[in-house]
Parts: sequence; structure tokens; C-alpha cells
Amino acid sequence: MSFFSRWFKFNSQDMAIDLGTANTVVYVRGKGIVLNEPSVVAVETINGIKRVKAVGDDAKLMMGKTPDSIEAIRPLRDGVIADIDVAEQMIKHFITKVHGGKPNAFRSPEIVICVPSGSTSVERRAIRDAASNAGASEVWLIEEPMAAAIGADMPVTEPIGSMVVDIGGGTTEVAVLSLRGLAYTTSVRAGGDKMDEAIVSYVRRHHNLLIGEATAERIKKDFGIARIPADGVGLTIHIKGRDLVNGVPKEISINQAQIAEALSEPIGTIVEGVRIALENTAPELAADIVDQGIVLTGGGALIAELDELLKEATGLPVTVADDPLTCVAIGTGRAMEDPAFRGVLQQA
Repeated sequence: MSFFSRWFKFNSQDMAIDLGTANTVVYVRGKGIVLNEPSVVAVETINGIKRVKAVGDDAKLMMGKTPDSIEAIRPLRDGVIADIDVAEQMIKHFITKVHGGKPNAFRSPEIVICVPSGSTSVERRAIRDAASNAGASEVWLIEEPMAAAIGADMPVTEPIGSMVVDIGGGTTEVAVLSLRGLAYTTSVRAGGDKMDEAIVSYVRRHHNLLIGEATAERIKKDFGIARIPADGVGLTIHIKGRDLVNGVPKEISINQAQIAEALSEPIGTIVEGVRIALENTAPELAADIVDQGIVLTGGGALIAELDELLKEATGLPVTVADDPLTCVAIGTGRAMEDPAFRGVLQQA
């Protein structure tokens, strides 16, 4: 390694990025998690020229409320990059922000990014190119369920079978891990986004009210529940939107039992994915899972009663990781820092 490359290395901070459909979390070597913002970019078009107006939290506030000249874009869909140019701008912005807001031509951090286990080589190449163009000297990839398991302190390096269910914004990753590898993995295209859509269509069908994505997400976060509450009703929520019959803004009230009914389809898909994974698990690993149980990570794990529902469906112990939202980023960071996990990283 020449003096210059050593100097550049010293001058840059290696980082692990959980590039999620809903949120992007950045972990810096030796510092831990330094950034957790929504994966949203607001692009402004002036005289036919596009430029980035806001990224992250600021752009999220604009969603659904923009004038014609501004568009709030989510560059990732179903866990993979849908708009590579915007994704590249977003990664670049986050790298600059982590480095204290000063763009610097001499920085070339090593970056570890996690990818869904079911992503194709084309999708992986898109992520690699976006990170390289954003200024990474070297890009490593780690599969999402593996990162989630490392972040949740599961015994991934030992010959013990453990099962992790990572419910993200775009996909739900179900995996059985052993000896630093994925013994079985399946990726279900149902996650937080599908739950939001389910709430929007339920309210539209049953109440003739049109609500936005942001409102649906807020309802899911604050009142989402995986099964009908014990009293059959639960809490009552007031929602504002546009009445489809009269075309005027209106407020209605719905209860948690109705939200559980709305979420039953995406949650049923997740439960089915877990069942399929258990059916395809080798018997010795299945025996370990009976003892170890299933660990839930990702934002979707925060939905009330979901762990109980899975417990009933599978008959296995189900636990939610300590910090499900940042679990994948912490695991990606540990894989970068700890030589014991270095074998799980793949050269992009």
C-alpha cells in the first residue's frame, strides 16, 4: 500500500450501510450508528434540469405534498434499487453528511452494504455501482438476514441452527443460518409498504375515504396490530382524508380490530413464508430451532401481537430483537469490524 493510499484510508471513515426501502441507516467504524433517515429524495426540476432539493427527513416531510416542480422519490422498491441515479445521489449525500457535511475529493471509504438474499446479480451490480460512483474505494456486500442475525447476537459462527425473520419496508427475509452461511433462505415481497397499501385500500373500500401513504404509515406505526384485540374492538383512531363520494376532506374513526383485518393479508403472507422456510429446513437444524426459537428483526417486528401470532402459527418460541430497526445496520457494522465475521462479506 503506497503512502498516498494509506493517507486516503486514514482520512476516510469506513462505513456499513443498511440501504433499506423505508430507511437508510449508516454505521461508521469505531463510532456505531451515526445516521438513520428515511430513504427519500426530493428532486426539483427547473427549466428541464433536475437537481436534488432535499434528502432524508426533510424529503420525507414533502411526500404527497409537493408542487408540480418537485417530486419526492423513493429510489428503492422491494429492497432493491429502482432508480439508480437518485439512489446514487442519496448515498453520496449520506456519505457527505457522515463526514461532517464537507464534500472531499480525497475520501474513499470502504463500504459494506446489505442486500436482500433473493436479489439478482443485476440488482447487486446496481447497488455496487451506486456506491462506487458515490465515492467508495471498495464495496462489500452482506446478505440482509445474516446481518440481522449478527446484529441480534445470534450464534451465526457456530454449528447451531437459528432462524431470523427480518421484516423490512419492501421485503421480508426469512432465513435459517448456521456456520456463517445461509442454510435456507426465502424472500417474501411483503413488508411495511404492503401493510401501508393494505390500510389505504381497506379505508377506501369500507369508508369511501382516500388517505395518503404517510397517513397510512402513521396509523400502522401507532395503532397497527397483527390480530384482533381481546375485546374485539381495541383503540379508536380518527383519520382525515378525502371523501370519494362528495370529493371533500373529511374525518372518520376506525378501530384497531378493523386495522387488524386490513393487515391480515400482508401478515398472512409473512406467516406463510415462515412456514415454508420451516418445511424446508434440514432436520438437525430444525431441532436447534425448537430450542433457539425464531428472532424477529426489522421495523415490521414492532407491530403489536405479531410475535404472539407467529408463536401460535408455528408452536415455536418467538422473540423480538432488542433494537429491531437498527439490527441490520449493527450487524453489517460488526461484520466489517470483527475479523470473525469477515467470511460472510462478499466482494461486490
